[in-house]
This record gives sequence, C-alpha cells and structure tokens, in this order.
Amino acid sequence: MDALDAKYPFFASAREAVAEAAVSLPELVAADAPAVDRARERVERALLEGTVAAESGEFPGESASDTQAELLSYPIARILVSLLDSEPAIEKYAAAEATTAMERVRRDLEADDELRSVSAATVSLDDLLAEFDLADAVRPDATAPAGVRGGTASGASGGGPTGTGSGRDPDHYRIDVGPYLRLTSPEWGNSWRLVNRALADGAVRVSREELLAALEAAVEARVAEGLPFELGADEEIAAALESRVADLRRLLSERTYAEPPDVVAPALFPPCMTNLIEKAERDAALSAAESFALMAFLVGIGMTPDEVVAFCADTSLDAEGIRYQTEYLTDDRGTQYPPPTCETLANYGICHNEDDHMQVAADPLSYYEKRVAAADDVTDWRDGREGDEQSEA
Repeated sequence: MDALDAKYPFFASAREAVAEAAVSLPELVAADAPAVDRARERVERALLEGTVAAESGEFPGESASDTQAELLSYPIARILVSLLDSEPAIEKYAAAEATTAMERVRRDLEADDELRSVSAATVSLDDLLAEFDLADAVRPDATAPAGVRGGTASGASGGGPTGTGSGRDPDHYRIDVGPYLRLTSPEWGNSWRLVNRALADGAVRVSREELLAALEAAVEARVAEGLPFELGADEEIAAALESRVADLRRLLSERTYAEPPDVVAPALFPPCMTNLIEKAERDAALSAAESFALMAFLVGIGMTPDEVVAFCADTSLDAEGIRYQTEYLTDDRGTQYPPPTCETLANYGICHNEDDHMQVAADPLSYYEKRVAAADDVTDWRDGREGDEQSEA
C-alpha cells in the first residue's frame, strides 16, 4: 500500500493493493481498527459537508491517518453507505468522494513538473485519463499555441496512475463526442449542450476546467457503481457497524417537508438555533455538527445562500464556507436532508430541551413552523433588509 493508493482509493491500483494485502475487513471492523473510525468520518463528512477529507488535515501530509487506515477506510465507508440503504445518501457520498478527489487532482496538476515526476503521491492528467480509458478519446486542442501542449493525453499508457506525465497541460482539449455525452449532463446548463459546442471531426472542444468537471463525473459514477450492495455472508460486519449506521441515520433524518415556512423570524427560532446563532455572534467557532444543523435549518425555512450570508455577516461563520454549505444543501442532492431531530441534536450537545420544547415538536423545523403558525404578528427579517438595501441605493 502506498500514499497514492490511499489518496485515490477508487483507482484500479488501489483495489489491487487492498486485495494483495489480504486484509480481513470483518476482523478490522471487529477490532474497531483506526480504519473503521476514519470510514465513519468519511461518510459523515460526505453527508454533512460534501468532503471526505479528514478533519485532522489533507492526506497525505497533514492528516493524522496512516496510509493503511486511509486506504482501508474507503471499502469500509462503502459498506456503511450500503447499510444506510438510502439513494440520497449514496448520491451525496459519491459526489463528496469525487469532489475531494478532484481537489487533490488540481493540486497535483499545479505542482512543479520536477516535483510531479519524482513524487509517487501525485498524478498527471494523462494518468487520470488512462484510469478511465479516455487516453485515446481526449487530446490537446490542435489550435493551442505552440509550446504549451506538453503532457499530451493521447500519449498516456494503460494501467494504473504513475505520476509521470510530462510538461504543462494545455488550456483546451478535444474529447470524442461519445465520451463527452456520457460524462456530461443537460442539468449542467445550456453551455454544455452539444448544439452549443464547437464540434469537428467527431470531437468536442472543451476547456481544461471543463475536462476536469467531466472527469469528476467519471469519478462520481465509479464510486456510486455497485452501491448499495448486499453483504451476503458478511453479516457480522453489519452487526459490528450497527451503532455507527444508527448514528448516521439519526444525524440525517430522512423526513421531508412539502413547503418551507418561507418567513425569517429570528424571535421565533427554536432555542437550539438561537443558541448557535448567539454562539457564532460571540465569535466562537461552531463544530461541524453545529454548523450543519444551523445551515440546514436556515435553508429549511426558505433562505437563499445570499440571505444566509447576510444573516450571519456579524458572526464567526465564514461567508465562503456558508455559501458552499448552503448551496450544497439546496442543490438537487441536498434537499433531502432537513435539520437533524432534537434527539440527535441532544446527543451532540446542541439541544437542551429548554422549556420542554420536545413536547411541542420533535425537530427544529417543525417547532418553528408551529410557532410561526401560532404567532399573531410575524415580522420577516428580509423585509427590513430590503428596506436597508433600498436606502443604500
């Protein structure tokens, strides 16, 4: 096992490394090995934050995970996701694995040529294309200026990633129309539709960033492939992971709401959300669970990412982080998950059942809906904000 396998665990070489190591996953789970806790973190952060990176830092280098624990956490995470048996959870997990992988790929591609050639823990674009059998389908755009077309994709060899791609990557590529259609989606917008692309000799012209976006889709599809799967004879694993799966289910209640209240009345917020807002206003950092609970609540009551950023402007919460998390919660994959229940929030030390409010509702959004419905006069925070914006104009 090496760092590259652990960094990109969905590569064929990583699967081979796990098989060759002859490590027993049931024994690892039974022994509660470090890979098990890292797998739980992997899934939890995927569902809450859209990343599978360790909280201790990026792997390799900053992360506290060793190579074996990092690599083996991937197959165990897939078991956890399968045991959740939730299509939205699978979609979120696969998307998070792909997003994290491509963030690492971009860092690898930005590395100096010399570093890239000697480091076993980096990949080139050639390596990535070869991994997904795209070496012959993608090539630098012939119209690119001379001298910047090093590291040609068509020159990649088969097999696993080697990290030996040479030269800087060009700004534009041509991708055969078949793979282009397979790796892109109409949901990405009109600019991706074939009718709006430069098509010549059966190939579509794309920018370097567009090619990376298509490759991210390829990673996501590979991660999602085969999920969920039946454990079959490995029922002991399911039993050993039962408590972790139960925690994930409680954390991400799969309730749905027909319509959000669509009114922002801070005076009517449930106590737990008010406490989190006040904590952030004191410039105290929120934990991942606290941040997710607050963002999910604010999105759940109908606030847009821009509104949440404005609402939290004078708090410890970072505007860029707010926007990323709220956009993640409001996209097609994110709308399945409202705020966790009061019981789950209590387990995380967030909810303290003030005024015995759990008797009123079992979750923050339901509690807020009931308070809004019972209020005689409700002032929407957004109304005052609109007035401020008009006076500034």
